[in-house]
Amino acid sequence: MANYLIITEKPSAAQNFVKALGGKVGQFEGNNFNITNLRGHVMTLKEPEEMVPAELQKAYKSWTLKYMPWQISDFKWQRTYIRNRNLRTGKSESTKKIVDEIKAESKKGYDALVIATDTDPSGEGDLLAWEAIDAIGWHGQVLRANFMDESPKSIKAAMRQLTDVTDKWQHGAYLKGESRNRWDFMSMQLTRIATTSAKKAGYKVVAREGRLKSVIVWKIYEQLEAIKNYVRTPFYEVKFKDPAGHVFGRVTKDGDVIPWRFPNKAAAEQDMAQYHSSAVAHEKHQTRTQAPGRLLDLAGLAAVLAPRGYASKEVLATYQKMYEAQVVSYPRTEDKTVTPEQFNELLPLVDRIAKLVGVDTSLLTHRQPRSTHVKPQGSHGANRPGVNVPADVQSLKKYGDSAMAIYEVLAKNYLAMLAEDYVYDHVTADLADYPSFKTAFNVPIQLNFKLVYDSFAATRVDDDDEDENAGVLGPMADPYIHEGANKKPQQPTTKWIMAYLEKHNVGTGATRVSTLSDMGKGQKAMLREARGKLTLTETGNVSAVMVKGTWIASPKITKRLFEMMDEVGEFKMTMDKLLESVTQVVDHDMPIMVANAEALQATLGAPKPKPVRKVSEKTTGIFNGEEITFAKEWSGHKFTDDELAKLLAGEEVSFAAKSKRGKDYTAVGKLAKQTYKGSTFYGFKLNPKPRK
Repeated sequence: MANYLIITEKPSAAQNFVKALGGKVGQFEGNNFNITNLRGHVMTLKEPEEMVPAELQKAYKSWTLKYMPWQISDFKWQRTYIRNRNLRTGKSESTKKIVDEIKAESKKGYDALVIATDTDPSGEGDLLAWEAIDAIGWHGQVLRANFMDESPKSIKAAMRQLTDVTDKWQHGAYLKGESRNRWDFMSMQLTRIATTSAKKAGYKVVAREGRLKSVIVWKIYEQLEAIKNYVRTPFYEVKFKDPAGHVFGRVTKDGDVIPWRFPNKAAAEQDMAQYHSSAVAHEKHQTRTQAPGRLLDLAGLAAVLAPRGYASKEVLATYQKMYEAQVVSYPRTEDKTVTPEQFNELLPLVDRIAKLVGVDTSLLTHRQPRSTHVKPQGSHGANRPGVNVPADVQSLKKYGDSAMAIYEVLAKNYLAMLAEDYVYDHVTADLADYPSFKTAFNVPIQLNFKLVYDSFAATRVDDDDEDENAGVLGPMADPYIHEGANKKPQQPTTKWIMAYLEKHNVGTGATRVSTLSDMGKGQKAMLREARGKLTLTETGNVSAVMVKGTWIASPKITKRLFEMMDEVGEFKMTMDKLLESVTQVVDHDMPIMVANAEALQATLGAPKPKPVRKVSEKTTGIFNGEEITFAKEWSGHKFTDDELAKLLAGEEVSFAAKSKRGKDYTAVGKLAKQTYKGSTFYGFKLNPKPRK
């Protein structure tokens, strides 16, 4: 019998382990266990200057370009506790307390620690566990519990198949996570280079440059520039049309020189003089089928929901809460299919799920595994509904604004593979007198899965619908002048950028969503996401111009970096070899960024002046025998002379005010000495709310 201390990633995961194993403390399969939890990452790498010899600290603290690129051999990789501001209390809190509690517990005679953090494809879960294990100074056995989700079945299966990972340098998932962490840390040089160079050009922004951020921001900028510079160029050509509206044209390919396409209508009319009405010929009908579209990943889900007004940040946060309640599957999966076991697990629940989202169960007749959707290889499986089927969709609101939409799309997308193939008649024909003029269209016969969910249509980036026309062909077609134009570049959208990243195989579905979410946060946001449409802030525009022509903004280079990190986890490449690539990127990109900075004002115009901060009018008076100065207004309310006198006398004053959300209330408070960011001041202080 062994004694295990099980370390989960966060409190909600600990609760799921408690439910699965029958308690926080107990026995499972003959072994004793105690469950504890982290709160995500509890340690972080120290600042660069804190990890190098004393004589180099000045250079590594500096943002001056002459000190870069850094020498990787100078670093002694060390971590420290993380300090965050508690949003509820406003106080700064350290993760030291969490680490100390786990350290104290680990000294109570355990035979092994069990890593029970998320089995993350990026190695993140293993990395954050080892950060804590190293911090508590544990030198005993370490085991890994790999689970597909946090259902009792998965957790129990993982606890029965623990893997020994005592030597972290032989633990592939940890190596992958740590190599990515160190690469990203070293790549902060690019942010320093871009920011320093931009500031010299007059732009006081922090240009955050990174593996995925730079690819995204440059692509959006490039597309917005293409839209700005678009000039509509019309063209004219001869086509034919029959009474039902079927259009017959000559087939062309992108890049072809098209001699029958003219820049003016007169030339096209002259060309049309050689054509006459013609009979439709060689009509062919072919019955074709189309299988349901693939299962959506997190990026695809975010892209579908963005036009409904749900930003990536909202979808990511809400999905995570739903996963913790086992309402949906693991979010950060790389899988696009499910395993036979996962398929069979969900099969008994599909009728309940279908009823919940309004799908007719009579359509779900294909209940055998499709080879396109169900494969023996995989781990977490594609994003899908979880084993915990809610009683009604309204109950999902507690997880977040987008919860109902997330479940509806995931469920319908999954159920679509249980419907039959779409069946349609593919019709082709040409003209008897002019065989080079052809038409092709589809006539639906049986919609089948399209009545459940059509992921092809949902994720299609262009605005062109499938060519469907049920009209009867011919018998004759008449020539006419068709007017077209060069296509205007598409507005950048969440769906558009996700499709671009997937096409170039850059990042995973989850990393694409989390990165886009991070780029839209706070005052230093690089972009704005509004109902799926993407625009750049001044910071984003500067960041984009700074990476023009760089490796860090190249999807090809970024794809290769992701592959190299995988290779480290598979022991095909050393971490040191991977980190050498940071120096190569910095060496290549630094002179390009310096040159790009010189073109900033010519490209973007003069920097926007920073808004002048409004300074409140002050007043002076005697308070508690001391002369003080304080603001004459608070939250838009200007104190009267009578109120000022009462405040200086230590008395309460009350007045009508509005909350940040615009709600009317009565503010009641006194003058008091207060502290903000380490500085003391006198000012009006709202009385605390009475406890109920």
